[in-house]
Amino acid sequence: MALTVSAVALLLIIVLILLRTGYLRFGPGLAALLLGFFVASTGIAPTIRQALSSIATALAHITA
Repeated sequence: MALTVSAVALLLIIVLILLRTGYLRFGPGLAALLLGFFVASTGIAPTIRQALSSIATALAHITA
């Protein structure tokens, strides 16, 4: 759970910085957000979650 909250907070900060600097416009940002919600409700969501968890575990072992 802590990893999910940390990832969401980090991604939110990145998106806010990109919006503020003009590298990301509101329209494409909204489209990406909606795509994320739709993908989360499909059957591929557990696979994506597992892949991200594996990457996070690998990074934790590299830095430890």
